Amino acid sequence: MVHETINDVFNIGNILIYILIINLITFLVMWYDKHKAKTGQWRISEKALFVLALLGGAIGGIVGMYVFHHKTKKWYFKYGFPLIIFCQILLIISIKGLIEM
Repeated sequence: MVHETINDVFNIGNILIYILIINLITFLVMWYDKHKAKTGQWRISEKALFVLALLGGAIGGIVGMYVFHHKTKKWYFKYGFPLIIFCQILLIISIKGLIEM
């Protein structure tokens, strides 16, 4: 019974919707932070940007970096976001392998 409920919640459609939304949010936060930087206002913390990437928004973060020319000179963003994606892919492959056992 619990297993069926988990499968209902974590189906491919819901996962794709989540990934789309978290990446859109991260993209928009990158825009908002760039806007704040240009106007000299309070900024989004770099930690918050990395948390969004870790929650699945790294692709949106990378796109936002290059669309808005934001954080592209900081090595830990330039290499950190792609590294997060790589680790998330490895995690998905590992989990899939464990489930199929």
